[in-house]
Parts: sequence; C-alpha cells; structure tokens
Amino acid sequence: MSTFNQVKTNKVPFEGSWTAGQVGDHLLKSYAIIETLNAEVKETRRAPDLKVKEIKTFLLDFELKMKSPEFIIPESTPINKDALLNSLEHRISQLIKSVNTLDLSKTCVSFILPELGEMTRTEWIYFVIYHTQRHIHQLKQIQKILNI
Repeated sequence: MSTFNQVKTNKVPFEGSWTAGQVGDHLLKSYAIIETLNAEVKETRRAPDLKVKEIKTFLLDFELKMKSPEFIIPESTPINKDALLNSLEHRISQLIKSVNTLDLSKTCVSFILPELGEMTRTEWIYFVIYHTQRHIHQLKQIQKILNI
C-alpha cells in the first residue's frame, strides 16, 4: 500500500476491479477477526491446525475468483491512504499481540465460516495470513497496471 500515492490509491486499474485503497479497506475490515480471536472459545478436540492446508489451498489459488461477504466489502468512496495505513498498522499490531498472548489451540465459537465451520485461533491466524497474501498479490497486479 505504501508504494501507491494518494491519487493512485483510488484509481480503478480496470473495469470491475477494486482500487488499491479498496483492497486495503477490505483487508482492514477482515482484520476485525481480532474480535473473534478474543471472544468466547472452547477446547479443541482435533489437531488445532487441521484446516490450515485447506485454507491455504483455496486462498492462494489466484485463479479462483471469490465473492466477498457484505460485511467486508470496501467503501465505494475515495480512501485516505495515510489513514488507511495507520489503521492497518494498528490492527496488525493487535493481531500480533493476540498471536503472542492467546492459547492458539482453542476453537473460536463467536464466528463460523459456513464453508469451513468452527476454526481454531491457529486456523484463523493462518486465514488472515493467506488472505493477506492473496490481496498483496492483487495489489502487485494493480501496481503493474498503473505503472507504479
């Protein structure tokens, strides 16, 4: 995100695409998973990383087009790059703190993905990592199109 100037942050690279700012806003909204990590959990009765490979497989399949859930669809108005970067840094620091302080083997019960069911904190962290990698790939494609 930091390589985009304010204008290019909000420039549509091609019809039907999100802007770089919208990709960042989508990621920021998805990082609200921090609330799930810190909410109610239960003991896990399986390997805490059982679903990691499946998560990686579908999130890093860049040919697979996905539809974003409504609650993490980015704003349609221009995004302030500096405010977005500050918010992303804050959320990422919260996620890092959770990784370093929570029992990652526990299963989160406050938010369940229909496709994957209940997930452990470990699986949610990997979901965030792979989801972020997916959108970094998207940002790199936008950079190429916008000649950044």
